[in-house]
Amino acid sequence: MCGIVGAVSHRDIVPVLVQGLQRLEYRGYDSCGVAVHTGSLDALHAGPRLQRARSTDRVSELMAQVKSDSIAAGTGIAHTRWATHGAPVVGNAHPHFSIGPAGASDAPGRVALVHNGIIENHDELRQELQVKGYVFHSQTDTEVIVHLVDSLYAGDLLVAVQKAVAHLQGAYAIAVIHAAEPHRVVGARQGSPLILGRGLNENFLASDAMALAGVTDQIVYLQEGDVVDLGLEKCTFIDRAGHLVEREVHTVLAHSGAAELGPYSHYMQKEIFEQPRAIADTLEGVQRVVPELFGAQAGAVFDEIDKVLVLACGTSYYSGCVAKYWLEGLAKIPCAVEIASEYRYRDSVPDPKTLVVTISQSGETADTLAALRHAQSLGMRRTLTICNVSTSAMVRECLLSYVTRAGTEVGVASTKGFTTQLAGLFLLTLVLAQCKKRISSAQEAAQLRAMRHLPSALQAVLALEPQLIAWAQEFADKENALFLGRGAHYPIAMEGALKLKEISYIHAEAYAAGELKHGPLALVTSAMPVVTVAPNDALLEKLKSNMHEVRARGGVLYVLADVDTRIVSSDGVNVIRMPENYGLLSPILHVVALQLLAYHTACARGTDVDKPRNLAKSVTVE
Repeated sequence: MCGIVGAVSHRDIVPVLVQGLQRLEYRGYDSCGVAVHTGSLDALHAGPRLQRARSTDRVSELMAQVKSDSIAAGTGIAHTRWATHGAPVVGNAHPHFSIGPAGASDAPGRVALVHNGIIENHDELRQELQVKGYVFHSQTDTEVIVHLVDSLYAGDLLVAVQKAVAHLQGAYAIAVIHAAEPHRVVGARQGSPLILGRGLNENFLASDAMALAGVTDQIVYLQEGDVVDLGLEKCTFIDRAGHLVEREVHTVLAHSGAAELGPYSHYMQKEIFEQPRAIADTLEGVQRVVPELFGAQAGAVFDEIDKVLVLACGTSYYSGCVAKYWLEGLAKIPCAVEIASEYRYRDSVPDPKTLVVTISQSGETADTLAALRHAQSLGMRRTLTICNVSTSAMVRECLLSYVTRAGTEVGVASTKGFTTQLAGLFLLTLVLAQCKKRISSAQEAAQLRAMRHLPSALQAVLALEPQLIAWAQEFADKENALFLGRGAHYPIAMEGALKLKEISYIHAEAYAAGELKHGPLALVTSAMPVVTVAPNDALLEKLKSNMHEVRARGGVLYVLADVDTRIVSSDGVNVIRMPENYGLLSPILHVVALQLLAYHTACARGTDVDKPRNLAKSVTVE
């Protein structure tokens, strides 16, 4: 979602700020901007002390604007915004300025600020500041913060920020500069990620280490409630109690951003085809099924738990839903799967013997982090995360972890992030089944062999792309679709429907196939394509009956069928044969076919596949 970059340096830092924003583009945004202190390079600069450029186009346009306006400085802040309060227009774009109470709209700014998160009490603060004479020029909650800092400023920006954040309710990561202090940036965080990057006679702030790739690998993670004061040579940390503290410096080798597209048309297509390698990398080094794959304390933790609670959002939630079938069917451990954004806002019954499993591609998903902390506050301290980023808040805050190795995922709609999560969750299932003595050595070895064969099996699914392109041409003019699945493939149907919605903007819904006659069958007509996931499992004959119900109402079926299901193409029944029956791991294969269907349908409709409207890659606000 929103991205922050800030810097204090002796050199012109504007290229670093803008390049940092480009590295964060994959997270999704609808406006961007940069603000600098023009006196930070030249104390005799005759222009305004604070200068900014903002755009509702891509960061490349912002870069052109910066060059056109000859903006250069040693101190500055930059931002990509995903709209929450106020439309995606230039007036709502960050950075925001405060020009003081009752100042003219063209007066030079005194304070500039960028913000990730949501301020829940912004209406009350806005009214208080308006009484003091502050004029608001945007609809954002962020403008409240910049005016608040200005109202509390008495010669020391650090003190003003400390006082300001004490008034804020909600989530925030902020970076602030002041016209009177040319070599200073102050940052603060609560509920949204913010990091410090240490350099030689220069220091940086960012919401993600990726923004600083190639600039510094010396990273400090701000803790909840921290305020940090950046100067040229020195950085000072103050905790939520107002005490000076030291924070550990980590060496983080962040990737510099998106790789080249190569022969692919979009990053999403590239990432779909990277899945065999991503799965292989995720399983690299897994020679035996042992608890220590999840951390040194995993054996003791797994011996003590008797149930699992999965907390996740979106695509990650669907991976948890698949894992429920695995955990209960193979490991015989009760498993509940909760939408993280709902879990923390309802009364639940905590059980300290529950293993709390969070799933997040970025490890910074705000709702999932909040749900994790809520579970911990209820006394459920046995926590584990399946995550793609080893340095993320999720990994740092959980007792145990399994870091997938999907690599950077640029496309907003997750593909390889999802399948590597499933690989990690299946491995967790095997480990728990072993710890609870519910799987034999022979069964364990067979499942591990099947996991190692996944990359080859996925290559065979990817070879089905031409057939899925043909289906996509038929979907291109549709506005609605149904997806059906049963058992562990019902969540796969949900994920397939989500992918189609996300990138093609076709309204798609998924149902457990047995639910058809309980309502959804009323929607079935010849204009409603019905995608059916049909593995050869214990529910196949039941699923065939559901398919007959669709055909009896004139519905057109698009069936992904295992080779031995004896489902054949006929009038109104379109069949693509999957290359092999893959047992418990079948969901990983079937979802790749659904990803390709969604991708090529979106291409046929001409949508922005990698950056679908209204969506962001990393959802760091509630």
